[in-house]
Amino acid sequence: MIKLYLAEDQAMLQSALITILNLEEDLQVVGSALSGTTALNELLTAAVDVAILDIELPGISGLAIADQLRHARPDMKVVILTTFAQPAYFEQALAAKVNGYLLKDSPSDKLIATIHQVLEGQIIYEPQLVIGMYQATQNPLTEREISVLKLLQAAQDTQAIADELHLSNGTVRNYISAVLSKLGAHSRIEAVQIAQTNKWL
Repeated sequence: MIKLYLAEDQAMLQSALITILNLEEDLQVVGSALSGTTALNELLTAAVDVAILDIELPGISGLAIADQLRHARPDMKVVILTTFAQPAYFEQALAAKVNGYLLKDSPSDKLIATIHQVLEGQIIYEPQLVIGMYQATQNPLTEREISVLKLLQAAQDTQAIADELHLSNGTVRNYISAVLSKLGAHSRIEAVQIAQTNKWL
């Protein structure tokens, strides 16, 4: 029987995953947590074969847990299961030497297969993340767009940015629209967060 531990802060998703995994004849979820702090404390001593971790957990992130387990529990396999396909997160996961990195929109069969594969010594990463890491690490923004984004980061409004950069208000709005489009962001705040995560600011 393969013993699993699941750290997922969304209670409904956690419950659904536990049910799906426990339906498998050779899988058993022996522990779970809604916070990173609880998960790390329990995983340091738990009899677990594979830890399945979300990234954004209260207290301590799944990536930080993975990094600590790499040293404290080298016998335990770690699979990251997250909604985040951002290169910066994936790079941190690589640094922590996780055994698997999957996105939550993957079919449950893929997660089950990954659990078996990592126990066989394989490393399983979402292909789009590997490709995306090389594409996305190239900053798509121009120097002027970065200047505008830095001022947005400082909570400047459009007119203040226009005055600072000696541009028209309309030109600044065009730059902001271009930034949002290139980064796939839905808001100015999200654009700043994406740029920060990728270390472009």
